[in-house]
Amino acid sequence: MLVAVIGGNLQGIEAAYLAKKAGWQVLMIDRQAVVPAAGLCDRFNQVNITTQKDLESALKGVDLVIPALENHAALACLERWSLNSEIPILFDPAAYSISSSKVKSDQLFARIGVPTPLPWPECDFPVFAKPSLGSGSQNVSVFHNSENLQAHQNESAEDWVIQEFVSGPSYSIEVVGRPGNYVPLQVTDLQMDADYDCKRVLAPTDLTPDLISEFEKISRSIAETMALKGLMDVEVIFHDGTLKVLEVDARLPSQTPTAVFWSTGINILEMLADLFLNKRDPAQGDMDAPMGVVYEHVKVTPNRLEVAGEHLISGADALQIRKDFFGANEAITNYRPHRQEWVATLIISEKTREMAWQRRNRVISDLRRHLELEVYQDLSAMADIKEKKQ
Repeated sequence: MLVAVIGGNLQGIEAAYLAKKAGWQVLMIDRQAVVPAAGLCDRFNQVNITTQKDLESALKGVDLVIPALENHAALACLERWSLNSEIPILFDPAAYSISSSKVKSDQLFARIGVPTPLPWPECDFPVFAKPSLGSGSQNVSVFHNSENLQAHQNESAEDWVIQEFVSGPSYSIEVVGRPGNYVPLQVTDLQMDADYDCKRVLAPTDLTPDLISEFEKISRSIAETMALKGLMDVEVIFHDGTLKVLEVDARLPSQTPTAVFWSTGINILEMLADLFLNKRDPAQGDMDAPMGVVYEHVKVTPNRLEVAGEHLISGADALQIRKDFFGANEAITNYRPHRQEWVATLIISEKTREMAWQRRNRVISDLRRHLELEVYQDLSAMADIKEKKQ
């Protein structure tokens, strides 16, 4: 089967990686000439897909299209093409129109009683400000007083969602299906860097079975209310004994699907292809004996190894998959011997999460020793907050 992945950055890496694991041929399309995911595909085309004529030519012969971008004009063009060609795209435009707006998402959460952080000004400082449009950690900020918050709002023309800053561990879950039949996948644990960008995914989760069930119930409720057909990702934070929803994204996320694949063997793209191509409702799959997984991003520069969020990977030149990379099962990386600067997503799997973490520490030690990297940095968001409070 030939699949087209539209977009070659972070979501494109995820899509191309999992598509190859499914045994599919991958055509990668992006308007940029150099994108990270270009090294993970069988063929790369530089095309601006907002031009309908170019899109029809570029997608000739494909069986399935996987959007891996958040450009509204490009997504609208893909939707028109799919209606004309009858080739499915793994995407739900109606659900995405809600999830891509944090204002609309928060209105949905309030309507169905989903726990969320308190909105400003009903809460005290610090507060968390994020643009209504977009996803991930881009342009998010924490403010500790009204003066700085007001100055930030005055300087920006964007619409902002401002909420109480809640501390605690973060978790993610993917849901696949259609109204009346939704399958939640494995819960994964997220760890953030100092800029609130996810730097590490751990599986299986440390949540208790009761909290996992609660998370699944919340996610199904959101999916049913959105009438989702396809895929969405829900992120929560566990604060004061409550799972509070931070955001929902009705699109293919980055990072967590690959961690789920390595932990459970479940490939979310195969589930979606079955739903969209074969019209079969998704099955739960076997999650009874998950492997332990550590999935994290690193950057190497002269004398330094840094662990940080996926912004390290965004904008890199073509990445490739390397097996047994300094002891990691796999790495998605632009590393070459004697290269002074490079990035990698390390994927480490063992029988248990504890064993995977121990192996991860050996991988980091081997990298530092082999490449003579004296400086090691692994900052967290909470450490940054504590410093500002003192």
